[in-house]
Amino acid sequence: MIGKLLLIPTLLLICVSSVQAELPDFTDLVEEVSPAVVKINTSGEAPQQSMGQPIPDIFRDLFERRGRSQAPRQPVRSSGSGFVISKDGYILTNHHVVDGADTIEVLFADRSEYRAEVIGTDRRSDLALLKIEAKGLKPLRFGDSDKLRAGEWVLAIGSPFGLDYSVTAGIVSAIGRSIPTDQRENYVPFIQTDVAINPGNSGGPLFNLDGEVVGINSQIYSRSGGSIGLSFSVPSSVAQKVVAQLKSDGLVQRGWLGVAIQDINRALAESLQLDRPRGALINAVEPDSPADRSGLQPGDVIVSFDGQPIVHADDLPHLVGMVAPETVVRAEIVREGKSKKLDVKVGALENDPAEIASVSGYDRLGLTTEDLTAEQLRSLRVRGGVLVTDVSTDSAAAKAGLRAEDMIVQLGYTVIDNQEDYVRVIADLPENTPVLIRFYRQGWAVSRTIIID
Repeated sequence: MIGKLLLIPTLLLICVSSVQAELPDFTDLVEEVSPAVVKINTSGEAPQQSMGQPIPDIFRDLFERRGRSQAPRQPVRSSGSGFVISKDGYILTNHHVVDGADTIEVLFADRSEYRAEVIGTDRRSDLALLKIEAKGLKPLRFGDSDKLRAGEWVLAIGSPFGLDYSVTAGIVSAIGRSIPTDQRENYVPFIQTDVAINPGNSGGPLFNLDGEVVGINSQIYSRSGGSIGLSFSVPSSVAQKVVAQLKSDGLVQRGWLGVAIQDINRALAESLQLDRPRGALINAVEPDSPADRSGLQPGDVIVSFDGQPIVHADDLPHLVGMVAPETVVRAEIVREGKSKKLDVKVGALENDPAEIASVSGYDRLGLTTEDLTAEQLRSLRVRGGVLVTDVSTDSAAAKAGLRAEDMIVQLGYTVIDNQEDYVRVIADLPENTPVLIRFYRQGWAVSRTIIID
């Protein structure tokens, strides 16, 4: 009996020693890649929030619209992470890290600092490409995220809660996770890990054991704001395609079909004569969309697209979004229980106005603008105009007193109906000459003069 009691802890010790021997040693990897990981500090301005009495619902819309226009703006600072992807100073990070920033500073582990400019951002993938004036940097290598497997070791480096260049490790929990945005868009098949990711890690790299970047840390699921072991990264396969377009065009063009889809359960699979639950069921087809022109119909089940199987409905937007517009791809569908193949010419998904503006920054007046909505046109009783979305500090527009949410309806003697009119008119405005600008603010027409230096 004594011998058996002594044997048990001995076996446990052998088992623990065996597990410890199999755990990876990250020290060399961290030492090699850390110099290319950066901390990103941003600063900007946001409207100051009112702490007054609650507003009755009947007046809420009026007061909130007025408050957005008149509220004083206060400095806002935030930080995140990023990493070097080229010797000449290109930096990759998250879109939400730099969104709305007036100044962006990039800090390296050797304490060198650089001011960065935004080359382009992509809200749908939550990625942003920055550029600093530096040479001879040692970039990180991208790995193939398509080869990742659940259970594989991965490592993250970032600056959570301002704790610079912190290292955390874990395993891949799942791949191809769908996380729709607030706009119900779903274009990224996220990598899910249990690596400890916290605020400040955003935009930092996720490494495999070869020191290659296989993901860009983007989101966490948390009820407290801290890590609970559910973190999500943009796959490197997606990031590389986004970077290529941001470098060349400053924005990302995505494929578009024009269908409303849903997942298929067992009961639906049986009624649709499928062998098992799979594919994306088309519930609606937008008239004159790429799907409509290609012959897709409500009730069709897309089971394969561009040679890739559709297991869940969420797989379809992941694949369509990565196809270049105007590309013809083969789609396999099941219609009335019979398999059929169609050639589909993919269209172009409309870009966000803010992303289009980020390509060239502010215009000649120091503004970013967008078209007015039909509701705004009706409320002002005007036939057209453009909405000011942002005003650059010390610009001609700022000196003329323009603010975000002003609605420009005239420049000089030209009435502005839409963005096309506005862009054409400002291109021909003379310098150092007072020009009439007429706009609406909180429902009131205002006329000023503006001078382009």
